[in-house]
Amino acid sequence: MISVITLTEAANSKVREYLKAQNRDDLALRVYVKPGGCSGFSYGMGLDEARETDTVYEVDGIRVVVDPQSSRFVQGAVVDYKDAMLGGGFAISNPNAASSCGCGSSFRPKEEGAEAEGGAVTTAVGGGCGSGGCC
Repeated sequence: MISVITLTEAANSKVREYLKAQNRDDLALRVYVKPGGCSGFSYGMGLDEARETDTVYEVDGIRVVVDPQSSRFVQGAVVDYKDAMLGGGFAISNPNAASSCGCGSSFRPKEEGAEAEGGAVTTAVGGGCGSGGCC
């Protein structure tokens, strides 16, 4: 099955590091979207077991799981990892996002058939909205 999500080399390396530290073969990278944040939706990621209703993808040797509700929001997304003292961590560049909030931690999905201004919108994973990051 063709994956709806791409991992950059940096993200792949960091996820492998986290998986190795857990020492469990049943874990996969879960990428999901939940309501919240200034712009309407925010991303979540974590190591988790696949559930019966999930779609499971193999992305460069890493199992990635996406629940049915999140699937339409993350199709074509690219997960990256930046190693920096300030602003480092995982970020998702998503062609399905029309905009993100000022801190870049939540996004507004674009309307069916509409294009995002300037291409894909990059949004941080975790922190930000509601955590004192911007709003």
